[in-house]
Amino acid sequence: MRLAETVTFAAGGLDRAAWMRGKPDVIAGHLADATARVLPVWRGKPLFAGDGAGWLMPGHAVLREAAEAPVFLGLAQGLAHFAADISGWEPPAGEAAEPGGFFDATEQHHPALPGGYRFGELRGVMAALPRADAEMAATARAILNWHRSHRFCSSCGAPSAVSEAGWQRRCPQCAAQHFPRTDPVVIMLVTRGDFALLGRSPGWPGGMFSLLAGFVEPGETIEAAVRREVAEETGVGIGQVRYLASQPWPFPASLMIGCAAEAISGEITLDPAELDAALWLSREEIAQVFMGDHPAIRPPREGAIARFLLANWLRGSLD
Repeated sequence: MRLAETVTFAAGGLDRAAWMRGKPDVIAGHLADATARVLPVWRGKPLFAGDGAGWLMPGHAVLREAAEAPVFLGLAQGLAHFAADISGWEPPAGEAAEPGGFFDATEQHHPALPGGYRFGELRGVMAALPRADAEMAATARAILNWHRSHRFCSSCGAPSAVSEAGWQRRCPQCAAQHFPRTDPVVIMLVTRGDFALLGRSPGWPGGMFSLLAGFVEPGETIEAAVRREVAEETGVGIGQVRYLASQPWPFPASLMIGCAAEAISGEITLDPAELDAALWLSREEIAQVFMGDHPAIRPPREGAIARFLLANWLRGSLD
């Protein structure tokens, strides 16, 4: 797909400079340089300022809240960029995050920052961020979440330690090495002529539908995962499958693999454990959804690959 890398979080121009990760003296030199930039992340929420990421200089008072050294994200426009987890900080009274739920709309403001700076849900602003900021914010959220959830060695259970500038954890007890996890997920634009298949998962907000999606299982190809997931959730048979585009999805750590899938049957047999509803919508109805004029279905979220694939299908630009 020619437009594949225009999806949100893609092609931000980040040079990950992996050769620097094993050179602590080089990393320390960058952190001592006033031109370096650090993105604080609080309990999964990056810092934002205006319409972009809230980059801070190394040594800023906010960064003293971090329990571990910043993770090296890479080089952008020749400058070193890092991310720091400050989840131990407690926000002012009245700014607590919403526990659980599909989307946390609250914002938190650190007293050491100007009023325009706030910690917020990345999904709420991802489509409006500059491309470079979006790529680095997604990377920061994913890698810091991995560190929070993988603090112990999976081989012996001992506490592990951060290494390789944040891109590895090593066990001091048994010397095991652990690397960041990314879970592959197929997301399918299932079509039958001028109709596309949409579904909604239990617990989603009212009126929210999307493309079908599911995790790729061990020993499974992308094509097999597409056919299995669609059959399990809706009973619809799938013939030809082709890859279209991918999107890093740091909620918490997936790679969305967008595919086009041609249905060879149309009858829907719903699995209620997987979906609340599934339906075929015509091209005209989906255009209505995008314009916000559909009586029952709201437009897909800006920045999500589901919207990207559906929009390109409507425009006839999937090739």
